Amino acid sequence: MDSTATSPPPPPTKKPLKNPCNLCQSVRAILKRPKTGQQLCKECFFHVFETEIHNTITDNKLFSRGNRVAIGASGGKDSTVLAYVMKLLNDRYDYGLDLVLLSIDEGITGYRDDSLETVKRNRDQYQIPLLIISYKDLYGWSMDDIVKEIGRKNNCTFCGVFRRQALDRGAIMLNVDHIVTGHNADDIAETVLMNILRGDLPRLQRCTSIITNDTSEDSSGIETSKILRSKPFKYTYEKEIVMYAYFKKLDYFSTECIYSPNAYRGHARVFLKDLEAIRRTTIVDIIHSGEALSASVQANESTKLPTMSNCTRCGYISSNELCKACLLLEGLNRGLPQLGIGQTTKIRRMHDAAALNSTLASGLSVPNPTASSGTEESPNGANKESSSRGGVVVTHIKDLERLTTMPTLNTI
Repeated sequence: MDSTATSPPPPPTKKPLKNPCNLCQSVRAILKRPKTGQQLCKECFFHVFETEIHNTITDNKLFSRGNRVAIGASGGKDSTVLAYVMKLLNDRYDYGLDLVLLSIDEGITGYRDDSLETVKRNRDQYQIPLLIISYKDLYGWSMDDIVKEIGRKNNCTFCGVFRRQALDRGAIMLNVDHIVTGHNADDIAETVLMNILRGDLPRLQRCTSIITNDTSEDSSGIETSKILRSKPFKYTYEKEIVMYAYFKKLDYFSTECIYSPNAYRGHARVFLKDLEAIRRTTIVDIIHSGEALSASVQANESTKLPTMSNCTRCGYISSNELCKACLLLEGLNRGLPQLGIGQTTKIRRMHDAAALNSTLASGLSVPNPTASSGTEESPNGANKESSSRGGVVVTHIKDLERLTTMPTLNTI
């Protein structure tokens, strides 16, 4: 044997991985988490994103086995990711939840009608039942109708109040124990800023709580409901929700509401993004600050918090004789859309006095402002049909029990 024979060359040295994932160290990182600054590969990002939401659910004991949970579904990124992740975690960790989708059709042509098509596709993709109810069915007004009446100022006030009640009414129809919404950390931080800028500190408790409940007890026996409402995305950044939807290739609707550009929230959002560009933890810091302020407000005995009761018309929980939705509806139906906004008592008193003087001058009996009628005289003198469906005049939410054509899960 030739002793001069050379030995085989050593195997080539493996080049070190450029920009490896901070967690697995075996795959190249493809993203940087906005929340922590970690550089992660796609699979590790999915893992930490889902695990953080699971920990939020379990640490805060959001659900109990057997709960029937309605997922507020709008077709946007937040609610689409929420529906996907809720189903995923329910199957993975065996929460034992009965999930349904609940969508509200505000009646915004060119926006909500398109987004609801996305929700219907999500229903089929995730095999979760869906119920869609509309402002028109509940209140007799769509948002398009309301904007025609009031213009684009304060329209978000109407939509926010009506949507909140609509979710609760839909949840009652579905007989659910719990509603989950896609409010993320950015949304909550924006709300904290808005409440502070408005000097409305008592509202901080509601906007910073991860779980709240509304109890509506109507003495007439129409309904008795205690539905919990929670925000599993409370500590989840909006940018990470977008990245998750993108890398998972989820089907969602991304167009902004055509009536929202002038909303006050938009200014808070711009301010928040400017702060976040300077300090990455700004969003979570603001949420924690809101929680601390809320605790101090509750501990201050001199702070007067409103006493909650029930609306005398619809039975919905309210701090006044009439809930905000009934007050707004009364203004719309009486041709006074500003009735529920700003100096409500003064406007209402002026209107009632003017109506009484007009009635006395004409020698007619004093009308009931909430009585049903076929037509209504608008301020400009034109007759306007009252809001109705199937011959039933809808003056406020309590008339919901008479709407026999409301949709059900079997008709969607």
